[in-house]
Amino acid sequence: MLLDTGYRVGPIAALRESVYRIRALSNHNTIIRLRDPGQTISYVVMPMVLMLVLKPLYVRAVDGGTTKVVTGLLVMFSVFAISIAGNAILAERTWKTWDRLRVSRAPAAELLIGKTLPMYLVMVLQQIILLTYGCLVIGLPIPGNIPLVLMSILVWAFTLLAIGALLAAIVRSHGELSVISDVGALTLSSLGGALVPLSLMPDWAQVAAQLSPGYWALQMLQAAVAGDTAGTLLPAAILLGIALVAGAFAVRRLTRGWGRGGLL
Repeated sequence: MLLDTGYRVGPIAALRESVYRIRALSNHNTIIRLRDPGQTISYVVMPMVLMLVLKPLYVRAVDGGTTKVVTGLLVMFSVFAISIAGNAILAERTWKTWDRLRVSRAPAAELLIGKTLPMYLVMVLQQIILLTYGCLVIGLPIPGNIPLVLMSILVWAFTLLAIGALLAAIVRSHGELSVISDVGALTLSSLGGALVPLSLMPDWAQVAAQLSPGYWALQMLQAAVAGDTAGTLLPAAILLGIALVAGAFAVRRLTRGWGRGGLL
């Protein structure tokens, strides 16, 4: 290049610049979320109401019904939050601003992190609020291993975030994203045993449930609440694998420009 003087930024300076760009994007998207919190609030209030209504049924139907109703509805409505993460990225494409971001110095990975970091914190906070509500109101036993539960929450939120980023990189409209995320969320979470206990489902559904991320999230959270470290780590590893594959595909697609605003 004609203007290439041979100067190269050191690794520390490069890291500092990367953090600065991610922070700027995160601050901007935090403001956007705070201005329109309705969808986030609904995904916190609705499971609270359903926990109260469905608790007697779960307690009578299965052992450990209180744990199952809290973790099941937590998983279901956290899956619905995929649309929040997806819309945060898709909005840049519908506003025709994604191309402008791509020509900046921020690579695709930084753009995704900056756009989705506020959503990640929202997802984590949603799950913490619902678990706390479950302990204080529904009667869920207070977990003995809090760090294990927190680790499970972080893993599940990361998985949801990666899936949301993937969807935002391949769909062409908010309506399409809404259909895929809502129908997919209801299907995957229900099939995984989030709405109806797995033991009450048909044999074919119990086998097919293992294909759903919701199934592994439910197994992980229930094991974490019970303090079962071994039972938590396997589902966590599977969910991390799903998250890494989805996230890598989203970054690759956005880097190559397949998700640019011009495609809409």
